[in-house]
Amino acid sequence: MKKAPVKKEKKVVKPRIKPARTEAVLTPKAEAEAPVVVRQEKSPGHLPYLYAVGKRKSASARVRLYPKDNRGQVTVNGKDYKTYFPYFEFQNIIEQPLKKSGLLGKYFISVKVLGGGFRGQAEAVRHGLARVLLKLNETYRKSLRSEGWLTRDPREKERKKPGLKRARRAPQWQKR
Repeated sequence: MKKAPVKKEKKVVKPRIKPARTEAVLTPKAEAEAPVVVRQEKSPGHLPYLYAVGKRKSASARVRLYPKDNRGQVTVNGKDYKTYFPYFEFQNIIEQPLKKSGLLGKYFISVKVLGGGFRGQAEAVRHGLARVLLKLNETYRKSLRSEGWLTRDPREKERKKPGLKRARRAPQWQKR
């Protein structure tokens, strides 16, 4: 006696469709010249804020300035900036644009910073703060530009080349 063959149901595989990429990839020079996108959105506390991004080396800082909030506090990754950056030098770097514009201790500023080391992160926060202060008041442009805080510093670590010890350091030459 022969058994009737069992029909297997075919599994239907839906093709995965990738969403179209909406943001343009910019070179470092084009990125520095690109207009800064300022969003005035609602925060979790329902306060509108001004938004800008600052970058330095591999560090990226997203800065939010709450104009209606007069707490005069600067937080970096949920901590007070003096706790996050324990060295006076880095604290001073962050305070520079606020001191230059006379706004130190006037607004609540929230910063999320990723990547890089402490120096790069501090300079990324300074760059982001300068950009967001410009959105707050356009008259700060001249003083912030003269200090060089509105320009993204394009210098990054050079890659190591094969046959060398570092990016350019060659092994010591031996005659014999």
